[in-house]
Amino acid sequence: MSRLEAKKPSICRREPLTGERAGASLAALRGLVTSCYGPAGRLKQLHNGRGGPVATTSHSAALLAGLPVSHPVLKVLTAAVRNHVACFSDGGLFTAILCCNLVENVQRLGLTPTTVIKLNKHLLSLCTRYLKSEVCACRIPVDFGSTEILLSLVRSILTSKPACMLIAKEIDHISTLILRAFLLTIPEDAQEHIILGKSIIVPLKGQRVIDSAVLPGILIEVSEVQLMKILPIRKSDSFKVAVFCVSLSGDLSDTGEGTLLVSYGVSLENAALDQLFNLGRQLLE
Repeated sequence: MSRLEAKKPSICRREPLTGERAGASLAALRGLVTSCYGPAGRLKQLHNGRGGPVATTSHSAALLAGLPVSHPVLKVLTAAVRNHVACFSDGGLFTAILCCNLVENVQRLGLTPTTVIKLNKHLLSLCTRYLKSEVCACRIPVDFGSTEILLSLVRSILTSKPACMLIAKEIDHISTLILRAFLLTIPEDAQEHIILGKSIIVPLKGQRVIDSAVLPGILIEVSEVQLMKILPIRKSDSFKVAVFCVSLSGDLSDTGEGTLLVSYGVSLENAALDQLFNLGRQLLE
């Protein structure tokens, strides 16, 4: 494969981050994400200008992934927002708007970098302390014995996504399914601090929204090649799957502060290999 244009060497610029170009780039990004935020947010169409598909979205992950940025400030900012979305799966547009406003306000005030770092750390501690307090207005008391508040929260999220093009009946159905899937992620012996399970949404082409359903279990991805090898042999719609919660590579689990005693002449590698062979024979049987 040959290049259409010769590869150009990297350029190191000494342009100040407080210049007009940086301010214009930040203002353009802030205007873009602000116009997508909230129930009245508008959709955006992304196209690379040379051909290919056109993406219509207001979702922050798809918006930032398909948005070409060249300015260093925007590259750092968009990377931080995308990392936030990857960790928390929510609040991407709000995070982008907040970051743009923080940077723009700092540039307007003309503070030194050291002062800005201390000020942002102090503001972060104030926000974190407020969000963890009992008087925080963002916290909503929820009674799991009644689904009215939970359903209203889910509906408010779905109705803020105009690209879904859902009617009222479909919104009610999907809201009920999402709430049911969330409740299934809560362990039965839930304590004060719990670890929720994970729900995966699998889109299917050609299926009606009203036919969507919640299927509890474990989703295991199988390629079409592997599936074609299995189907002619099994002649069945059901498959037996063995799921392991420990490593099968032969390494030992963490012993913590304890001591592992091994008899003289015993090979740990051979012992682990024998156990794996024994396990394989049991699976075949």
